[in-house]
Formats: sequence, C-alpha cells, structure tokens
Amino acid sequence: MSLLGRIKPKGPSGFGYGSSATDVTEGLDLGGKTFLITGCNSGIGQETMRVLQARGGKVIGLARTEAKARDAGADDAVACELSEPDSVRAAVDAVKQLAPIDALIANAGIMALPELHVKHGLELQFLTNHIGHFILVTGVLDRLTDDGRVVMLSSSAHSMAPGEGIPFDNLDGSKGYRDWTHYGISKLANLLFARELDRRMEGDRVANGVHPGVIKTNLSRHMPAWQNALFGLAGPVALKSVGEGAATQTWAAVHPDTASIHGEYLQDCNVSTSSRRGQDMALAAELWTYTERIVAEL
Repeated sequence: MSLLGRIKPKGPSGFGYGSSATDVTEGLDLGGKTFLITGCNSGIGQETMRVLQARGGKVIGLARTEAKARDAGADDAVACELSEPDSVRAAVDAVKQLAPIDALIANAGIMALPELHVKHGLELQFLTNHIGHFILVTGVLDRLTDDGRVVMLSSSAHSMAPGEGIPFDNLDGSKGYRDWTHYGISKLANLLFARELDRRMEGDRVANGVHPGVIKTNLSRHMPAWQNALFGLAGPVALKSVGEGAATQTWAAVHPDTASIHGEYLQDCNVSTSSRRGQDMALAAELWTYTERIVAEL
C-alpha cells in the first residue's frame, strides 16, 4: 500500500483509496454467479477474476486469444480481439452459449499510443476501448440477468478529451493526434456509454463507469521510458497496487450496496464526480447514435 493509501480517509461506502478487491468482497458468497471480464489475462483484470473466483464465482474470461484467457485461469475462455469487429461478434456468439451473466466488467484497453494508428478508419484507442466494447456489451445484453450489472472501465484521463468532448470529425486522428488526448476521448466514450446504457436499460439492471486509479501495469507499456521511470518513483508514494486498482470495478460488480447505483462515475469504491463532459447526457445520446452508425458499417 502506498503512503497515500495509508493516509487518505475512506469514503461513505466504508472503502477508499487503499481498499483492495479482496477487502470489498470480504464475507460475500458469489457461488452460482457468473461474471464476464475482458482483459482477464493480466493486470487488474486478472486480479478481479482471481478474487471473484476465490469468492465462489465463475468467470467467462475474454482475452485476445483463447489460450491467453485459459492460461490466466478463466472458467470459460473466449477469444476477443476488441479492435476486430468480426472477432468481437464471434465472442458474442460464444458467450451466448454460456451461462447468464450477473455482471460484465469491460476492463480491457490500450493506452497512450505514442503514434497514430488507424484501423477500420478509426484511431485505434477509440476503436479498441469504445467501439469494441460497444459491440460486445450490446451484443450480450440479452444474457445479462434481470439485476445484472455492467461496469465500464473509464479513467480520470477522460478529462483530457478536448473541449467538445467527442470530436466526431477527428475520430480517425486525421486532423491531429495526441496520445493522451485520444486516450482521453476513448475513456470519455466509455463513461458516456455507461451512463446512456444505464438510462436505456430496464428494471434492476445498472451500468456505471469506473476510474480504477493509477496503477503500474502493462497498460503503460506504450509510454515513453521517462514516464515509466516516473511511475516507478511515484509507486511508494501514490500508486495503487494491482489489488487496489481492481477494487472499484469489483465493488461495482458485486457489492450489495452498488445494486442501486445508476449511471455514475465511481472511484476509490465510492460515487465521484466526473468532468462536465462526462455528465453530458445529450453528448452521451449523440455518441450512442453515432456509434451505432459506425458499427453498422464495420
């Protein structure tokens, strides 16, 4: 636990910056529950899977290859390359043959690519982090239980998106590309998707966006060496451990207290406040409609 984790007070939930996924599931029996996790093979995705399984849950684990998901310990391993629509749709078909889903944790992603990469006409971070998850989540919604939960991994980096929020005329990076700005766009899209999904879902289903905190995982593999060096120096002071980074998404997926939290931005295992654009429901609806058009063409 970092120094910040030791001194920062807990929030109204009873958990906080220094809480781990193990802490937030203490005493819970998840026997009979099934969870879907993308990016189950490393980092906080793998830790989330481990903790849910330790509490009795079963995990449908998605990774870029079936072998990676299986080797990571998934109960049901499914290949899902989020940047390839055909792969995502094949994953949807595979998941539909499995048990109903009590919570879907959209954990996978890529971050801060140093150079512009365009695939299927879209900047790769937006394609992978948002479009791929949109296809997956909307594709398996009929497998979500009546009180099921969707947890979208966003980030405080969503505030790095430009002033208009989602630059619909520059989602391919052709009018300028900046690594953290475009990562922020994809994370803002994740948050707005969660809010709009929650608004559209019926009954007791919920969807929320999550900031996991700053954690040193292989998500930072594309960052320059000097930034990774700063990460190393900051670790003992402020960075979360993998267990702490997995806490908020795990809390959102399984804790009884989060069953009634709708369309919120969560961090440190508590409801938090996002950027102004992250609360813009008109933008969320516009993004949903725009995304549907993109998906129809892919």
